[in-house]
Amino acid sequence: MFKPFCLLLVGLLACPGAFAQIFQRELGDFDLKLGTSPSRSMAQGLVKPSAVGAFHGGLDLSHDSGLYFGQWSPSVGLTPGKDLEVDSYLGFKQPFDQTLGYEIGTIRYSYPRVETPDSQELFGGLTLLGSRFGLAFSDDPDKRNNTLFADFGGNQPFGIGISISISMKYTRHRLNTPVSVDGGYVSAFSDWSLKFSRPFMGIDLNLIYSNSSLGGSDCSAYSGHNSQCDGLVTLKAERAFY
Repeated sequence: MFKPFCLLLVGLLACPGAFAQIFQRELGDFDLKLGTSPSRSMAQGLVKPSAVGAFHGGLDLSHDSGLYFGQWSPSVGLTPGKDLEVDSYLGFKQPFDQTLGYEIGTIRYSYPRVETPDSQELFGGLTLLGSRFGLAFSDDPDKRNNTLFADFGGNQPFGIGISISISMKYTRHRLNTPVSVDGGYVSAFSDWSLKFSRPFMGIDLNLIYSNSSLGGSDCSAYSGHNSQCDGLVTLKAERAFY
């Protein structure tokens, strides 16, 4: 009964009039959140639900003990070319004090209306003195991924007096079926990214450098997290209106 109930809520929330809002109320010892924008990230920031369609939404339930679970649908499959996806997660997050905490959990990615196999991800995270560290192990239909993440929070590098958040992500991908390229096969590759962020007049400014271990003709086998295989520098500005 839980899964159809969640899908119904996703359908109700995923409408253009929702304007990326989050609705919250208490249910006994649980805190319930419904919305068209993700209400949490996992592994201390490594696993972040995203939206891939115009219609998306989900729910999140958390307990005072630190237990949480929920479902998020980045696409409910109402627009052409977008399939229904349901991400179900379960985790436990607990701070020891204000400077130390941990998190463990799992998330399952399902595609009820297509024959794409489900995938599973295990994750863990640690918060230490304002910095966050995370790791995740995922088993996708076409490859296995091991990811490490670090976010050093607000720092003032070089004594310039400007607070800058620095985060890094490194992933090792191992393909289930090697991909043929010029001169051989690619069975595994790595990619990484380095991001510098700071707020400015209500706008989040991000400078991102990304790259991978592949290059040249081998890039035809690339299927990692970055937008492209070769080195790329991106300047991005974001502002939340809701």
